[in-house]
Order: sequence, then structure tokens, then C-alpha cells
Amino acid sequence: MGKLDQVAIAGIGNTEFSKNSGRSENQLAAESIKAALDDAGLAPADVDGMVTFTIDNNEDVALIRNLGICALSYSSRIPHGGGGAGGALVHAAGAIVAGLAEVVVVWRAMNERSETRFGQPNQSPPAPGGGATGMEWSVPWGAATPACWQSMVSQRYMVEFGVENADLAQIAVLTRKHAANNPNAFGYRRPITVEDHQNSRWIVEPILRLLDCCQESDGGQAFVLTSLERARDLKQTVVRVCAGAQHVPYPIDSITNFYQGDFTEMVSTMGMAKQLYEQSGIGPDDIQVAQLYDHFTPIVLQHLEAWGFCGKGEGMDFVRDGNCELEGRLPVNTHGGLIGEAYIHGLNSAAEAVRQIRGTAINQIAEVEYSAFSSGMTGLIFGQA
Repeated sequence: MGKLDQVAIAGIGNTEFSKNSGRSENQLAAESIKAALDDAGLAPADVDGMVTFTIDNNEDVALIRNLGICALSYSSRIPHGGGGAGGALVHAAGAIVAGLAEVVVVWRAMNERSETRFGQPNQSPPAPGGGATGMEWSVPWGAATPACWQSMVSQRYMVEFGVENADLAQIAVLTRKHAANNPNAFGYRRPITVEDHQNSRWIVEPILRLLDCCQESDGGQAFVLTSLERARDLKQTVVRVCAGAQHVPYPIDSITNFYQGDFTEMVSTMGMAKQLYEQSGIGPDDIQVAQLYDHFTPIVLQHLEAWGFCGKGEGMDFVRDGNCELEGRLPVNTHGGLIGEAYIHGLNSAAEAVRQIRGTAINQIAEVEYSAFSSGMTGLIFGQA
């Protein structure tokens, strides 16, 4: 059986990140894919595989026409929203290992601010075949947005370990400080203070303020994956996929996750991280930098604990002690994360994990051998070739 560590990220590309792109999501997808191919030194005709999210509005057949891709031998879509961001890359890598494709593009493109805003209550049509969904047990009682759903889980964690909203300000300040150096970021040259955080309005009292929340963004992000052997002949520094994993345990729901026994643990992330360490043969102490899915500030604490970067309930102290600063033990979200840079369903954070291995990040960490990306149910470890 082949291993993912024979796969490389050969190219990354993105559009600008904005609040109003002024063009279609299909164009954003095409632009970001073309940028990733140019970055790799490949042409659309080289592509024979494509992967995105189930909720991406762009069909691969439309992108084939728009980009001039000759033919696909592999195409798939990943569920779980942002929790599946890493899964799109894992599927692409798996297709290459299995011999189903040679050059696979991963993309996510959306007008999430100017068109469909995820942070607003939405009435989705019932799933084919009917049956209860998490939404049916949440929306009628007023829990109609991601901020509400996350607050339900985070409140239990915060009560258990004595974390208050004022403590979460440190995470928001940290990510915005990193974003302040990043020209692609919403937070470019716009750092915030603890006072700014505490003066921002409540979104879900007493858990989340406005500055605890990720951006609503328009934009596209894309990747090109191929074999390690082929990548060595291309333009960029080779970034190896050391490990990639997905963990969807029972009982769990990918959005309204109210079914597990202990809300203080990210069971899916713990299982995913365990697989990554087993695949790669490394542990948390070997990782120099991490990009952690931060749609809301409190989730960063549970990511840190689930990956074993600190003990259960120690996430806030880990941040407070400066470990996640650029000069700390484990710099986190060095581009500004989803809070400071943009929300492209997490894939923009995966791109930063790749840049840290290449040595091309705006806030570059010295001597990075292993870089982690975590999106909840799915994640990857990238390394030098």
C-alpha cells in the first residue's frame, strides 16, 4: 500500500481576499487554480484530478471548460464544511498514491460576504430521503448560526477550565498581530488591543464577541498536488505531505456537534492527530509551527490540547505564556488565521502551512522541519522533502 509521504504540494495560489470580489465564484475558482498552476510551473492540460467541498458552488465541468483542462481521471468532493478542509488535500494525495491521477487540483472559492453569508440564519431544504438533522434540533430553539453552535460547546469548556471571554482576547490580539504584517489579510496594518476586543459587541453572550469571530470573505484558494518525484522537477521548493488523516467518530455531527459525551474534548481532532503521528512517526514536540482552524477564538484552545501540544485544560495557559507568538515554542496562525487574514473555509491556513516549509511566509519561522494544519476532523503534517 502506498503512503502519502510520496506526494508533494507543488503549487499554491489564491485571489485577493475581500468583502466584495465583484465577480462570480466560478471566476474566483479559475483564477486561484491558474495561480496555483503557474506557481508550480504546470499548465491546465497537465491536470487530471480535481477535489473540492460538497458545498462549493463550482462544478468541475465548468472549470474544465474555463481553464482548458483536457480530461479528468479523478474527481471528488469532501463534506463536513470547514472541518473537512484538510480532507480535500488528503483525498487529492490519496488519488495520486493510488494511481488514479497524476496532477490533482484542490480549490475552494466563494463570495461568502457579498452573497451567501454563513453567519446569518438560513433555512436549508431537507436532505434527500428526509430524516432528522442537527439543524432540526437547533434552529427551532434559536441556535441558528455557527456562532451559536460553537458557543454551546465552548461554554462547557470555558466553565470547566475557568476561561472567560476576556481571556479569549489574547487569541484575537495574537492573530491580528500576525495579520498586521500580511498584505493579503483583512487585518493588514490593523492590529487590535485587549480593550478593542472587550469593547466589541456581543455576538453570543457571554462566550463570543465580534472580535472572537472569523472574517466573512470573498476569494479563492487552490493547491496543486503531484508525486514527490515529479515535484522535484518543478519550480518550487518541494513540500512533502508527511501525513494526512480524517476522523469522524460516532456519535458526532459535523456542525451542530451536541452528541458527544464530553464537550471539553475535540474527539474528532484527537483521533485525527493520533493517526497523523502514527503515519509520520513524529510527535507534537517535533512540530515547529501550526495553523489551527480558528473560526472562533475558543476552538484554538481545544486544537492545542487535541494535538498534544499541551495538556487537557491547559490551552489558555499555553497561549498566555507566549508559546504561540512568532518567537514562541509553537507559533500559531502566523498569517493571521481565519480571524485575521480571511475565511476561505480553512484552505488559506493550509497554504500558510505550506509557505512555512518553503520558507516564503511573511512571518517566516526559522528552521521549520514540520508544519501542521488542523481543521477539526481532518488535518495534515507537511515537511521538507
